[in-house]
Amino acid sequence: MDADPIRLGQVRSNLLSNAAKYTADGGHIHVAVRRDGSSAVIAVRDDGIGIPDEMQSRVFDMFAQVDRTLKRAQGGLGIGLALARTLVELHGGRIEVHSAGLTKGSEFTVRIPAPDGRQRSRDPGPDTEIRAMSMPPHNILVVDDSRDGADSLGMVLKMMGAEPRVVYDGPSALAAIRDHRPTTVLLDIGMPGMDGYEVAAEIRKDPACSQLRMIALTGWGSEEERRRSREAGFDDHWVKPVDPAKLRELLGARTPPGE
Repeated sequence: MDADPIRLGQVRSNLLSNAAKYTADGGHIHVAVRRDGSSAVIAVRDDGIGIPDEMQSRVFDMFAQVDRTLKRAQGGLGIGLALARTLVELHGGRIEVHSAGLTKGSEFTVRIPAPDGRQRSRDPGPDTEIRAMSMPPHNILVVDDSRDGADSLGMVLKMMGAEPRVVYDGPSALAAIRDHRPTTVLLDIGMPGMDGYEVAAEIRKDPACSQLRMIALTGWGSEEERRRSREAGFDDHWVKPVDPAKLRELLGARTPPGE
């Protein structure tokens, strides 16, 4: 198969780490690799705490985590599965999860296109697809007072091929914009001291930033909140947790605004 071994290694590591995190001492983790038609299949199955039905549709969302009230309380941000899905989809594949419910374990299955020699000779293949989806080197500024969340979002952006810079407060954001001239700012609203609305208003006062794309990050998505974002000068309003598909769409833009 035509694939990036480093990125697929990250997928494998994230799935194994996830299985180990939610499997008790003495439990079992099974890894299987096989060909299924024109796909390579990687399956990671455990007999750990499982996933409730209502969580299975959200388990790949960034920052989503299984209920920690169970005795397997763990640290971490819940971004590993979101990152795994992004990397799998960049290869033209898909990732799925199945669990019979709490205490029933879970199984994650990855399918990556693996055409035979005849197909490979005429098909572009995943490696070409990854290059085709690569964006020009946009400089993206991430601003969020939650350091873990900001750093994690920056890591995902970097894995997607962006050049992110991360800061944690309003004054630092203004300084970074002045010194580094990003093309896009992902700006948290609810920051102490100088909130996102105030930062956005200051940015829009600078004529040099007139073409800067500003995206509000917030836990609230009401029409009132969106109205306030527009009035502050934001170009878009994203509700946390950030959907990786939105990041892919953002990074797929071939030129920054105004160019």
